[in-house]
Amino acid sequence: MSIIEKTIIRQIEKDEPIPYTLLLDADPSKELIDKYLLQSELYVAILDGRMIGCYVLCVLNDDRAEIKNIAVAEKYQRMGLGAIMLNDAETRAKEKGIAYMLIGTGTASFDALKLYQRQGYEMTSIKKNYIVENYKEPIFENGIRLKHVVVLEKQL
Repeated sequence: MSIIEKTIIRQIEKDEPIPYTLLLDADPSKELIDKYLLQSELYVAILDGRMIGCYVLCVLNDDRAEIKNIAVAEKYQRMGLGAIMLNDAETRAKEKGIAYMLIGTGTASFDALKLYQRQGYEMTSIKKNYIVENYKEPIFENGIRLKHVVVLEKQL
């Protein structure tokens, strides 16, 4: 049985610790994470009793939801778990009557941009200077200082 087949994705239980190590890999601001967790649902990917991934799903309005954070533990990256979690988020959003899913990422987050576009997401806008204005410390990815966020959208 493959890792994908053995992985269970479920909503986190109220008494479980928040997987900040994973969440902070995708978003380095605990303050922002805590803020969007208040309005969102947190789902975890479990393999053999260990959290190996997670995503945060936030319903924005009657027909739109956003994945605020999606992360896979480094050891399990590039095995298809990101795509499985995206699909899981889309299924859960559809069950809520959501028609469009949004996700944002840094302009130099090349692996994430490739994954999202392969999953059918299309670039719809850029939030200019979002990272500069919302994060205290500069963030670098692929040797590039992140300043802007690319917003992608998919019709479910």
